[in-house]
Amino acid sequence: MAGPIAYAVCQTGCNALVSTCYAAAGFTFGTVIAGVAPPMIVACNAGLGTCMAACAATALLAPIP
Repeated sequence: MAGPIAYAVCQTGCNALVSTCYAAAGFTFGTVIAGVAPPMIVACNAGLGTCMAACAATALLAPIP
């Protein structure tokens, strides 16, 4: 179960980072409507995508007994 648990922990870290990014921009994560987001929020979302992809590429490869 190490892979799925590591993946969940990694995703939690990504979500904490994007929430902080949104707060720095003066918004709350999960409340901005796509298509009308300011550039800072678009950058936060791009960072979240990169972080989640890194989680999938690394944490899911952890050994599963």
